[in-house]
Amino acid sequence: MMKTEMEFKDILRDIMIDRNLNQTQVADLIGVKQSQVSEWLSGKSNPSYLTCRMICKALDISGDEILGLK
Repeated sequence: MMKTEMEFKDILRDIMIDRNLNQTQVADLIGVKQSQVSEWLSGKSNPSYLTCRMICKALDISGDEILGLK
């Protein structure tokens, strides 16, 4: 049986919970509006490649982690 892959919204939510961060804090760390983080968490949109890089740098995580490969 194949393991179900996590969606970006779930990965980001788990990271935020682990680090005790809210949407505003994440938005401030990566330089986007809080509403954008809200859209990611609701699954309405996903970040661009460049924004994923900013997330990785700001939260000190790997690209594999944010993409659900790790």
